[in-house]
Amino acid sequence: MTRPLRFEIEGGIYHITARGNEKNDIFVDENDKRKFVTLLSELPSRYRVKIHAYVLMSNHYHLLIETPKGNISKAMHYLNVSYSMYFNRRHKRSGHLFQGRYKSIVIEKESYLISVTRYIHLNPVRAGIVKEPEGYKWSSYRNYLALNKELQWLMTDWVLCQFSRDKNRARQLYCDFVDDGIEHECSPFSNISQAKILGSSDFIEEIKETIDIEKDRNRPYIKSLILGRRDIEDILRQVAEHFNIKKDELLRKGKRNNTARKVCLFMLRKRTDLTNNEIGRRFGINYTSISHAVSGIEKEMEKNTELKKNIFSIEQKLFRGK
Repeated sequence: MTRPLRFEIEGGIYHITARGNEKNDIFVDENDKRKFVTLLSELPSRYRVKIHAYVLMSNHYHLLIETPKGNISKAMHYLNVSYSMYFNRRHKRSGHLFQGRYKSIVIEKESYLISVTRYIHLNPVRAGIVKEPEGYKWSSYRNYLALNKELQWLMTDWVLCQFSRDKNRARQLYCDFVDDGIEHECSPFSNISQAKILGSSDFIEEIKETIDIEKDRNRPYIKSLILGRRDIEDILRQVAEHFNIKKDELLRKGKRNNTARKVCLFMLRKRTDLTNNEIGRRFGINYTSISHAVSGIEKEMEKNTELKKNIFSIEQKLFRGK
């Protein structure tokens, strides 16, 4: 199975989560949490990343990391592997500590970074561990309010400066902002795209420019990214326009050598996250018919450059808005 593509972006900001294998605890006691924070504190000097927020729960953690050098994978590999080795050694166990690879969401800084820090800092409240976030020791929230000793490696200035240039005033306003999230809970991730990007349409377009779509188009994240919010009707319309036929002809069964119909099935199956059953219901055909059509187009594209150009042209118009 193809692994999801990691967006390695210079200046990118990532909301990172990792959970214990089979939902088991990854922190047994405070010594474990203290070790993890120590390893986390090494990332800015080792990899030149900026850490904006963190919280450690019993079986998972959340981080908010900025990568001026575009090296999130290297930084996270060091953190998770180092901690896993420590944890297994200390607790006399073996095997995977984390449930698969870490999950990452790319964040648009100006629009969402503040709200994501609030989401992270309110984790212990949502879990019912504390009533107020400042009562939880293992997050960066107390550092934002200057209730703990200042951590040189923790980046709080950017968020606080969005509230006020006066630090004391900024801390009070940020505290009010977080408290408001307790009363009126609103997850920032309700606006997330299928490609795990939290940002405006312009921001998503900027991310597209950093990716080799021709090379990576079949990776799950890239399918979602180039698709955006397009649906079956969008693709039906664009294919019909390209081949100068009516949309009904794409849906009509029984016509032999219906290239446009096959191209439509190919694009829906290979360029979107739709299942064969979902596509089949719209076209009135079964799973194997879709597989045969897609396989036929793939083979034909290897020798028919004109067909390949047609598909590329449709994609350019549909996914790039050209």
